[in-house]
Amino acid sequence: MAGTTRSDPMTNDLDVYIRARYPLLWLVTAEEKRALAALEAMARTQKKRLLIWSLTTGVTNSAIPARPDAAKRDALALLGAILDDADAGIWVLCDFHPLLRDNAVVRRLREVAFSLKASNKTVILLGGVLKIPPEIEKEVTVVDFDLPTAAQLAQMLARIEGDLARGGRVTLDLDKRTRERLTQACLGLTEGEAENAIAKAIILADGRLDGAAVEAVTAEKQQIIRKSGLLEFYASDEQLGGVGGLLVLKEWLRKRVRAFGDEARAFGLPEPKGILLVGVQGCGKSLVAKAVANSWRLPLLRLDVGRLFQSLVGSSEENLRTAIKVAESIAPVVLWVDEIEKGFSGVGSSNVSDAGTAARVFGSFITWLQEKKAPVFVIATANDVTQLPPELVRKGRFDEIFFVDLPDVAERTAIWAIHLAKRNRNPADFDLHTLAMASDGLSGAEIEQAVIAALYDAFDLGRPLTMVDLLDVLQTTVPLSRMMDVQIDALRQWAAQRARAAS
Repeated sequence: MAGTTRSDPMTNDLDVYIRARYPLLWLVTAEEKRALAALEAMARTQKKRLLIWSLTTGVTNSAIPARPDAAKRDALALLGAILDDADAGIWVLCDFHPLLRDNAVVRRLREVAFSLKASNKTVILLGGVLKIPPEIEKEVTVVDFDLPTAAQLAQMLARIEGDLARGGRVTLDLDKRTRERLTQACLGLTEGEAENAIAKAIILADGRLDGAAVEAVTAEKQQIIRKSGLLEFYASDEQLGGVGGLLVLKEWLRKRVRAFGDEARAFGLPEPKGILLVGVQGCGKSLVAKAVANSWRLPLLRLDVGRLFQSLVGSSEENLRTAIKVAESIAPVVLWVDEIEKGFSGVGSSNVSDAGTAARVFGSFITWLQEKKAPVFVIATANDVTQLPPELVRKGRFDEIFFVDLPDVAERTAIWAIHLAKRNRNPADFDLHTLAMASDGLSGAEIEQAVIAALYDAFDLGRPLTMVDLLDVLQTTVPLSRMMDVQIDALRQWAAQRARAAS
């Protein structure tokens, strides 16, 4: 059976629940076809009928798929038929959750759950949405149907290769290493999405399936991940060498470059959990997140916490579970949470403002930070420490909390050189030390904007950029550190007791 093995933890859990006569299961997945294939194999093993219901076709016996019973399309008629059925069986109700808005259907389903506890029948609600009415919460057991593993995707790829070889119209050129890379690229996709992405790669390669498919699948994967609206696949060409200063942080990160490999596990090292970067705005915290993923050759996913929250009860928590599941499925990966304090602001008054939704989402997030096993390296950034919930900075959530301060003279010298070189100017043509001294109190972002402003001035005058242009811009620049000196001093006092200096 494609994509499912008896060693699959989900399949084993579901098998145990059915044998233990749990009456009502909720199987959460968008992969209906793969889930039904797994259930069909399980029904054969347990020698039970598999009866599949949908609102459009009614009830279908998987052994006789060509003869659906349309008379049971109505939800109440269906639940009555389940109660009256005397034989052992597994009833799968596809996309049943919209009907649970009807109080009569909810009540009837609860009666079915009570009745099935003494029978050899199981009802499985199958769908991609988890919305359990409170009346039946105690009767329902939730089972997650995870995205395909690397082993399952390798089986799928082998099946595709076999089909293509028999067809003879596609040239196959995949060695063992390329096949492994292609399988890794498909992680995080459903089986159907992976098949579509590979088919697209073959079309783009004029009928070839080779190493170019890895890039094509990755590009398709970025679009698919973005569709959720929860995670953004962030492409970055930044390198740690392009970040001025922060030598302590860079050295800490350098020592963990090989931490996700088997060699580190054999040495007894766990995967790094992540870091929290706290500091002054514009000093390179977000830049570090982009540079780390690129330097470590890992995908970078950005989580927008604000997008998790929805008005429907339970939707926000489900969004977080979905985002975490996607991130873990393509691990090792870097997960970037920018300005985390804004995303979880108001947690303390959540019970008053939003019925506790923010508090529940935040609680689930920090529990995952503490307990996660998948190699997801979290880089969270924060500017305002007064809004940081104390639970977030407790030891164990992150490997380290770094404080990113305004750059000193040496760091400003390096930052000037980086931004001048980035704009096709030779840093040796400028007095970098003088620029560094004249830009005291400026952040890295403010230095970059000073370079850009001076370039505009020189371009307007139709001549090359000069030191005078840069110094003139600096004279008119009011740094953020001057406007927010009280807040920055408070931030430094907080960091002196709770964080490690990044420089």
